[in-house]
Amino acid sequence: MKNSLNKSQKDILFNKGTEPAFSGDLLYNDKTGDYICFGCDNVLFSSDHKYDSGSGWPSFYDIKSAKSILIKDDFSFGMVRKEVICKKCNGHLGHLFDDGPSQTGKRYCINSSILKFIKK
Repeated sequence: MKNSLNKSQKDILFNKGTEPAFSGDLLYNDKTGDYICFGCDNVLFSSDHKYDSGSGWPSFYDIKSAKSILIKDDFSFGMVRKEVICKKCNGHLGHLFDDGPSQTGKRYCINSSILKFIKK
């Protein structure tokens, strides 16, 4: 799958890059289905857990399953954050914050361009 990724997707997944806020095609997607990793087709998130955080990136308050992602400490750019990583391909997806809605208190802030949406 790596060969079908564009330059921006490769930068995000393999170099821990990010896309500009409010630029992602899936930011305002409100259809029912699953969000999967563009790099490996791992199912990551469900539309049932997506919400508008106002951050400029698709946000989810929960993951699809424990098999979906890994969380790793990220100390880059002089900040302390939690990096969200695809458990199947080890690609960088975004970051996890503790300012989400009351269901979990979590906000998985994910780059839209490394997600594929599968409508149900």
